[in-house]
Amino acid sequence: MRRAPGGVRSPRGATPARVAAARLLADLRDGALLDAAFDRHAAPLPPRDRRWVQELCWGVLRRRSWLDAVLAPRIRGGLGAVEPGVLELLRLGVQQLVAMDSVPPYAAIGEAVALARAFHGEGAAKLVNAVLRRVDRERATLEPAVPDDAVEALALAHSHPAWLVARWVAQWGPEEAEALLRANNIPGPIMLRPHGVAVEALATMLAGYGVEAKAAPLVSDSLALPPGIALADLPPFTEGRCYVQDAGATLVARYAHVPEDGVVADLCAAPGGKALELARRARLVVAADRQPLRVNRMLAGFGRLDADRIVTLVADATHPAVAPMDAVLVDVPCTGTGTFRRHPDARWRLRVADLAVLSAVQREILEAAATAVRPGGLLVYSTCSIEPEENDAQVDRFLAAHPAFVLEPPPPGTVPEAVLAGGRLRVLPHRHGTDGAFAARLRRSP
Repeated sequence: MRRAPGGVRSPRGATPARVAAARLLADLRDGALLDAAFDRHAAPLPPRDRRWVQELCWGVLRRRSWLDAVLAPRIRGGLGAVEPGVLELLRLGVQQLVAMDSVPPYAAIGEAVALARAFHGEGAAKLVNAVLRRVDRERATLEPAVPDDAVEALALAHSHPAWLVARWVAQWGPEEAEALLRANNIPGPIMLRPHGVAVEALATMLAGYGVEAKAAPLVSDSLALPPGIALADLPPFTEGRCYVQDAGATLVARYAHVPEDGVVADLCAAPGGKALELARRARLVVAADRQPLRVNRMLAGFGRLDADRIVTLVADATHPAVAPMDAVLVDVPCTGTGTFRRHPDARWRLRVADLAVLSAVQREILEAAATAVRPGGLLVYSTCSIEPEENDAQVDRFLAAHPAFVLEPPPPGTVPEAVLAGGRLRVLPHRHGTDGAFAARLRRSP
């Protein structure tokens, strides 16, 4: 496959925004994460074009199954007969034709053809032209047939992998599973936490720049902004008056309820939001991560906020490089199934085997973190997953093997009762309107 390298001029006949979208999807195919790929390719664009690229690419990822079902019968030999890069251009084209009213058909088709010609050759350009023109002609009959199997039908309607839909149907039943699938396809707001100012003052600052902020769900002192706001262009953000954190993550830190004036470690801290929240109560927070690049990014974020009471450390959570602490938080690597509304690429990257692999990593980190908790101290385990293997099963196994630790719910009123289940934090996108999150407070005996 021929692919234009980053930084070269746009192919003739294609706008920089569409080139950025094509390169972004190519990066995802090579293993990049969505946010990093977006920053790489869309950052140089004007704000309006950045928002357009985000709308297009996030839309393609949220509707990929449906787009493929539209394309498959209109390609001779089916989807397997098309290069992956060409298929991505077709998805981008169909998304513009059927879901973006601001795009004229001639632009959606013509620029997709130009990209195909530049990146994949004349044969690909002819294919893209023929398929997209057919889609445009057949708008009235595009809707794919509904599969007979109920799980397959849900997977197609809401564009999720069928194996994952089957898990959720078994766990919650078809109606609640469908509610979760719907929630995953609704773009989440940008949620801001005030830093050094009251939430009312932050809302007034934002209003001064034409940004209307609303109260965030479940967290009264956070603000919700419409998706697509360019924070880098807002002085309240660049001047360190706020940082981004979904309510689900804020609730994890509040649920932890670390001791006031305590010394606390966040062993899987990057990107650093939970460490900032812990520092609202703790005297000192050690924010550790095993990747130096991620630690450097945390440092930059803490520097923008002029955050004190936080020190950073490059360290592997499976070998904690800290003395026994008053409290230790491990927000372990996980499948991230609670964050699909923000990371629609994750649903396509996830594999069944990842559950077993990540569960093993989580067990190792939890075991190691327990050794860094002083007698009488607190161990907090958390994920942004909604899968039982990564959440309750991990905690139950740990408690059974470590009688010195017991589950200890936070004091009443620390978090809303609606997100507590048996003393554990359980936040679900379709029930609470936030990212999914799980946490358990485990107290070590003195």
